[in-house]
Amino acid sequence: MNHESLTYRIFKVGNAALLTLIVVAMVFPYLNVLAYALNDPVDSQFGGLTFYPRELSFANFEMLLSNSAIIQSTFISVLRVIIGTAFALLIQYTSAYAFTLKGLQGKGAILIFLMIPMYFGGGLIPVYLLYSKMHLLNNFLVYILPVSFSLYNMVIIRSFLYTIPDSLAESARIDGANEFVIMLRIYVPLSMPILAVMALWTAVYHWNDWTTTLYFVTDQKLNTLQYILMQILKEGERMASMFQEAIRAGISSGMNTQTQVTPQAIRAANIILTTIPIVIVYPFLQKHFVKGITLGAVKE
Repeated sequence: MNHESLTYRIFKVGNAALLTLIVVAMVFPYLNVLAYALNDPVDSQFGGLTFYPRELSFANFEMLLSNSAIIQSTFISVLRVIIGTAFALLIQYTSAYAFTLKGLQGKGAILIFLMIPMYFGGGLIPVYLLYSKMHLLNNFLVYILPVSFSLYNMVIIRSFLYTIPDSLAESARIDGANEFVIMLRIYVPLSMPILAVMALWTAVYHWNDWTTTLYFVTDQKLNTLQYILMQILKEGERMASMFQEAIRAGISSGMNTQTQVTPQAIRAANIILTTIPIVIVYPFLQKHFVKGITLGAVKE
């Protein structure tokens, strides 16, 4: 029977305590935001909420979801995440695989060429003019094409591909497989861990981005959910400011307090709406992490 040493027991207790503190530090702020989102907006002004609502109310979410533009913008955001993530993974992974090939000429020059935009940028106006010439303004492709390639992500994928034994590809080449078949049949199944990470990063970016809509889209049919929620938040702040001005002016007696919009409550509901999809998707990606690591186990 194995007996754990005192030092190892102390380590386990300390490790468990540290991990518990980390979990509490990450979960409590989210529960606090959820409490404000589910609390009565007027009552939220008094503060003092911890991790549960004092007066349960769905008024904040009803106010957000009552906006007719929410459904259309949600469809655009979901479509953007799906297409944008898939296309970015395709471009970045094929590029990374190409850079692992020994026969590729001019790797260094190509990498230097790709690195230049990472350090030097022309600014917003040249980008706007470029998109205008490419007919990307008020075009759904403005969400997809400009961010389809990331040198940083490509280098990370390439570094992972270098960990896959060359003997697998060499055996396939001897059997007559071309590079396309080798990439799809051998490298892609073994690359599930890094593909899951890149998919998560890319999807989160596409889901959270609203500046692209602000700068390059004026067609309301192409507005994203984040942009609409940002507008609602700004409108809530403006209405709250008007209400405070009315109170100071002594003319708020005729105002219905149930229609008050508190920026803190709206912001909390906004955060919950925008993070729920990521919270739901992440466990499925985590499963793929484990599955990809299992597929990546190579015995020689």
